[in-house]
Amino acid sequence: MKEAERKTHEKFMRIALEQAREALAQDEFPVGAILVHDDRILATGKRENSQEQKEVVNEIDHAEIVALRSFLARESDIPMEEITVYSTMEPCLMCYSTMILNGIRNIVFAYEDVMGGGTNLPLAQLNPLYEVMVVDIVDHVLRAESLDLFKKFFANPENNYWKDSLLASYTLSQ
Repeated sequence: MKEAERKTHEKFMRIALEQAREALAQDEFPVGAILVHDDRILATGKRENSQEQKEVVNEIDHAEIVALRSFLARESDIPMEEITVYSTMEPCLMCYSTMILNGIRNIVFAYEDVMGGGTNLPLAQLNPLYEVMVVDIVDHVLRAESLDLFKKFFANPENNYWKDSLLASYTLSQ
């Protein structure tokens, strides 16, 4: 990766990390995401409704989906394939497939999701809709900073989301 590209990715990942910090401060799973086009932030999102004490606990309000919904709620003529998504965690299968079905082809993430990451989905081996899709994925941008947030989350006994999961044990062993 070229130095200028690395600096750009780090610049925007820091903003996604701010979203993740806000989620963590609200006792949510610390994932933040932003959508970027031509060095301009189009939308932001952070994980919502991940804890049992929330009124509407669900697996829909992931940071990437929240950001994408925010962007799509406004009319825009920006080509989706020119948008880059920055996420503090590797997008899960739901988020990954939602983004690519909406035309997004550039994804940058910080921390790998060893339990549910979707970016290794073999698109070329799937049905015709997916087999022609080419997605540019950049991983581990500011991984240590993101890992620290997940360690704080999983080390807190008050947090129950994925508490006894492979992801929790992997994260705490890092």
